[in-house]
Amino acid sequence: MRVQSLTPAVAGAALLVPTTLPDVVPVTQGEPVRRQEGDVRAADLLVPTTLPDAVPVTQGEPVRRQEGDVRAADLLVPTTLPDVVPVTQGEPVRRQEGDVRAADLLVPTTLPDVVPVTQGEPVTRQEGDVRAAELLAKVRDCAPVSRGRYRSDAGTPARIPICGMRGAVHWKADMDIDCDGRPSRRCNRRTDPSFSAATAFQQSDGRPLDAGHLPYIVVPAPSRISNYRDHGVRGGSVAAVVYRDRVQYAVVGDVGPRDIIGEASYATAAALGIRPDPRGGGTPSGVTYIVFKDTPVKPIENHAAAVLAGERLARQFVRGR
Repeated sequence: MRVQSLTPAVAGAALLVPTTLPDVVPVTQGEPVRRQEGDVRAADLLVPTTLPDAVPVTQGEPVRRQEGDVRAADLLVPTTLPDVVPVTQGEPVRRQEGDVRAADLLVPTTLPDVVPVTQGEPVTRQEGDVRAAELLAKVRDCAPVSRGRYRSDAGTPARIPICGMRGAVHWKADMDIDCDGRPSRRCNRRTDPSFSAATAFQQSDGRPLDAGHLPYIVVPAPSRISNYRDHGVRGGSVAAVVYRDRVQYAVVGDVGPRDIIGEASYATAAALGIRPDPRGGGTPSGVTYIVFKDTPVKPIENHAAAVLAGERLARQFVRGR
């Protein structure tokens, strides 16, 4: 059977343009657009008209898609977040799907419940497990163990005894600022005209102690008045220093003049709220020093260990154990 030939113009059009399209071609997220036969545009040929029916984008439920319902943002940003995103230690914050901020991705959403103590800045203790008042009540009375009395400063009367009791020795004095030892921004020849680059006791690596960062106290050098070694006190022995309502744990870190008592490191003063300036800081009275017998901390520079030991020893001390 012969087919009647078409004119060249009509034949070309018939080869280039499909004469039949699907009845419905969805191209947006809105209502589908109705097409008539032969109604075709370049966009219809370039844009895929079919996507997978379900496109899972997260670990949650897949997002259902209609044909052609896709945006660049859908491919780049997850559209589902966990139903509850904890951002603090308080109540969780409820999220809706797609509710995400850059801060949620960059900032940790959980903080550790406990912040460990380091060997850096001294730890300031307010009244806590063992209150300042409890320690002061325990050392209200004095049974002298020194053979004489000490001065608070050169030229002042000698009125301060070292007192003894089970497990500890103690005294009440002023606080002068010791800024000796390893030079630092806080303690050096510029900040302290009497600066010495040595301390009587050294760190585990052989270097002098750092008065600017390590809380320690100073005991008088052995003399006819008293010898600290006779009372179980050594370099690194744990001490509780009490000023007003604050308790600061420290170690025995240096030795001072034979007849003067009442001195502690820059770090000890700062932690107690006492002005730590070696040129004119300190306080003229009101400081109680309690040194626990036979309790050296090793290494001596480990302030965290001194705090733990100090809290334990102070609890035993106030309970009379």
